[in-house]
Formats: sequence, C-alpha cells, structure tokens
Amino acid sequence: MGVELGDVVVAHETPLEEVGGRVGIDAYNALYGFLANIRGRDGEPLKDSKGRVTSHLSGLLYRTANLYEAGIKPCYVFDGEPPALKQKTLEQRDERRSDAEEAYEEAARRGDEKAMLKHAQQATRLEPPQVETSVNLLDSLNVPWLEAPAEGEAQAVRMCRDDALNSVGSQDYDSLLFGAPTLVRNLAIRGRGGDELVPERIVLEETLDELGLTREQLVEVAVLIGTDYNDGIHGYGPKTALETVRDGGFDEAVDEHADEFGVDVDDVKTLFLEPQTTGDYTVEWETPDVDAAVSLLVDEHDFSRDRVASAVGRIEDATTQSSLDRWS
Repeated sequence: MGVELGDVVVAHETPLEEVGGRVGIDAYNALYGFLANIRGRDGEPLKDSKGRVTSHLSGLLYRTANLYEAGIKPCYVFDGEPPALKQKTLEQRDERRSDAEEAYEEAARRGDEKAMLKHAQQATRLEPPQVETSVNLLDSLNVPWLEAPAEGEAQAVRMCRDDALNSVGSQDYDSLLFGAPTLVRNLAIRGRGGDELVPERIVLEETLDELGLTREQLVEVAVLIGTDYNDGIHGYGPKTALETVRDGGFDEAVDEHADEFGVDVDDVKTLFLEPQTTGDYTVEWETPDVDAAVSLLVDEHDFSRDRVASAVGRIEDATTQSSLDRWS
C-alpha cells in the first residue's frame, strides 16, 4: 500500500504514448492489480479449465503489449526478502484479506454480486504459482525481469541511477522516497470498472522544489504519516506532516510521540535512504518466442490462440529495429 503522499506531490496526467523510455515496473504491484481487477461481476477471477487462476497472465500479456506498442520498454522488478520492519504491515494486510474473504462468503450467501466483487478485490492474494507462471510468461516474451534483494521499487530506483532505466512504474509513492527520478502511476493497471486510467507522471526534483524539501525531509514527512515500516502519529496527514517538517519540528514530533512509532525512526529513514539493492543484473529487450508463449497460454491455460497471437505479434513488431529506433 505504501505511504499516502498524493495530496502533496506534483503529478501530471500523461497519455501512455507520451511516457516513453525504459520503465522499471513494480511487478508485485502490477500483478496484484491484475488479479484484483480482472474479475467477473461476482468477483470470480479468470480461470482455465483446470481451475487455475489466469487473471494475472491476461493482464500481464495484454498490458505489456500495450506498453511496447506505446513506445515503452518495460522491465518487471519483483520484491525479494522484505525488511524485518515490514513484518507488521504484512501481517495486517493478511488479516484484512482474511476479513475480506469472510465478507465475500457472507455476500455470496446473500447473492449480492456488487458486494462480492468488492470483497473479492480486497481479498486478493498473490500466490507463488502465480508468480512462477508470470515469470514464465515474461521469459517467453523475452521481457526483462529480476528479483530484488529486498524492495523491488528500491531496486528499480538503483537501476535508474545506473542509467539502465529512466523511471519507475508503481501505484505506490514509496518509489519517490527511495529516490526515483520519475514515478509513473496508472501504468500497469486499469480502473476497477475496466476503464483505462491516464498515467500520472511525478518528477521527484519538481516535487521537492515545489515543497521546499530535500529527499530526506520528504522521507521525514512520510515517517510522520506512517509507512510500511512504522506507524505514524495519530491525526497526522500529508499536510500536517509537511508543515511540521518545513517548520523544523520533525525531531520534536518524534520525541513527543515516540510511543506511537513502535520502531527506531532512524532505522526507518535508513531503509528509504540506503536501501538494499544490487548492481548484478542485465537488462535486454528481445523479440518474443512466439511458440513458447503460445504453448504456455494457449496449450496450458486455454487462452484464445488468435488473441495471444495478436498480442505477441504487437510485441514482436515493437522489438524490430525500426521500432527500437524510437527508444534510443
């Protein structure tokens, strides 16, 4: 979920065709979005003839094709081992999903499809087999991906610093805290009604200039609000936290509300300012293996042969040299 900074960042709606460049996509963030939103009216996800969920594969295939066609080179970055300070947040998320599953069952007993869809989306889980099939699909499409040592967004930011990528694609504002030069939201998801969402482009330097903050101070704003690594101060939203940090009151607020944080605030800041990443990676965009993609999606998971051929063909067309010229 990340920290809520939407009220204070400077965001620009940007048509997909104008995003461009090499984008490190928060893979888990994208897959959760596909699983949550690609569902029937009763909340049931897409499944193959063996009862295996395929919503994530559908979203990954067709959205990736859209990105390529729009002149975007995607690289999917998966989370690795979560930091210890994130454990509480992960447990809370699991509890919320369990509660949503119970609410879904109750709505199903009432025959309330609207409530069923809502609770099914809230109960979305990303299971290891779904991650595995996602990676298999990316391999067949020759779309680059890697597993980060820890947070995927932090790794994508490292890759931007290395000039392997230009921006980070995620719904979470945490990428800015990790130092993403540009964050693109609404890139790999659709709205809950299936409508296309216009991407939002947020340039870190522009936001910091507008707010009159350094990146460390932006992290401090997030800490006061609450992050995946710490509880915030009760009653502190983005604007109150921003005003506190601007006025130089961060340390005083931390001392006054020490019991509310539950962790060492300096440890939280370090996770954002000095995250664990790796420089051991390669990123290449190559022509897809059509036979492998068809075997996985059509033969194994019952996708339409014509639709798969069309989507893979769009990726194949975009990876020809003439198309690659516009990415240089």
